[in-house]
Amino acid sequence: MKQNSIKLGTHGEQYGNWMSNPVFYMLGGVIAVAALLAILSFTVFRLPILGVIFSVIAIAVAAGTCWFVWIRKQYSFGGGGMMDRVHQVLLSHLDFDGKGTLLEVGCGSGPLTIRAALTWPECQAVGIDYWGAVWNYSRELCEKNARLEGVGDRCAFQRGDANRLDFPDETFDAVISNYVYHNITNAPDKHALLKESLRVLKKGGVFALHDDMKPRMYGDMNAFAKELKDAGFSDVRLIDTTVEIFGSKSKAKLLALGHSMALVGRK
Repeated sequence: MKQNSIKLGTHGEQYGNWMSNPVFYMLGGVIAVAALLAILSFTVFRLPILGVIFSVIAIAVAAGTCWFVWIRKQYSFGGGGMMDRVHQVLLSHLDFDGKGTLLEVGCGSGPLTIRAALTWPECQAVGIDYWGAVWNYSRELCEKNARLEGVGDRCAFQRGDANRLDFPDETFDAVISNYVYHNITNAPDKHALLKESLRVLKKGGVFALHDDMKPRMYGDMNAFAKELKDAGFSDVRLIDTTVEIFGSKSKAKLLALGHSMALVGRK
């Protein structure tokens, strides 16, 4: 099925947004506190310098919040549609014949797992996620979304930890992940995270692991790709997806994903 013919979110599904509501609650709180302290500094404490400092903080955070609101709209299914574009590009780089089982590491509300099931009608798709409270996602929400999209019988979701996947070695025919690993704060070794995802991939299986691969976080990814090749992986490539997804590197940076890279290949 052509990717651009798949339209998610048209049957009442709830996919949420990569920019979670709690982020905006926190920013709103910071703005309110800084504004209050600025007012008190000018009127009660009679400390104008302190008032100026708190005023600058309030203005700076408000400007940042406006930027985040714009980013949120871009990633919304009903807004800029960037999430759809990201998923289309990622799956286009997965050399999968659609036979067997596919795993998504970090499925969130389930849209990419569901898109994979729609793309490959013979595929059984599994999504795992830790479902932290920040995003308000859950297994039940994913299952509901899959049912509404008509693929509930071919999608399964379960709670899991990307650091230690609860599957035996060589379980899946394809493994994908999208903008997940950089959010896993208790796993500073991103190469180890990638290897854990590849551990559950069958020999001959394919993978497309996509993230904002900042060098300070990921280190030398070219060396890691060579390490995989030396270990017997084939067709290993690092793909810069910034232009393909966002149109330009500058827009990718503006949308806070200036180091978008996909590691793809076959085990």
